[in-house]
Amino acid sequence: MWGWVSIVIGYLLGSISFSFLAGKWLKGIDIRQHGSGNAGATNTLRVLGKGPGIAVLLLDMLKGIAAVWIGYALGGGDPLVQVLAGMSVIVGHNWPVFFGFRGGKGIATTIGVMATLAFLPSLYAGIAAIAAIAITRYVSLGSLLFTALLPILLAVMGKPVEILALSLLLFAFAWFRHRSNIVKLLKGQENKLGGRRQL
Repeated sequence: MWGWVSIVIGYLLGSISFSFLAGKWLKGIDIRQHGSGNAGATNTLRVLGKGPGIAVLLLDMLKGIAAVWIGYALGGGDPLVQVLAGMSVIVGHNWPVFFGFRGGKGIATTIGVMATLAFLPSLYAGIAAIAAIAITRYVSLGSLLFTALLPILLAVMGKPVEILALSLLLFAFAWFRHRSNIVKLLKGQENKLGGRRQL
């Protein structure tokens, strides 16, 4: 029963949209109506600036970390409960019940979840993603690379099957949520990091 409780808590925790709240508190706007229309750290950076963008990134990551630890505590260390709690916080971030089910794309929260479940594979994938962003200035490309590398690294490093299964699901999740970005990348029309603020 406590495992199910951790899943519900994870979803509700994920549903706290720090990007939306930052837009409301700092500028009195719905950030989903500005920039890319996404309630996430990258759009917060573009619309509100570096400070709010970094704060939202860290808070979204902390949501993922907290959800996994709640799953660990309530599930008695059962890896499946931790994985389900991690999945639920990402679902909450993407489709938040408190904000009309219109959230972000879940990458920062995914990083928090996966870094807690499998630190080294997430670190290696993260380094590759950061390098890609630094070279191309495409955040979406780094995000896609991160989720694509994780299942490979998890399999190579022999991590539990529950975590590998989650990484494959998150890979599909992320690529579906970034489908418009993929089209823009292929057409050379994707926005680069460091572009002019949208507000």
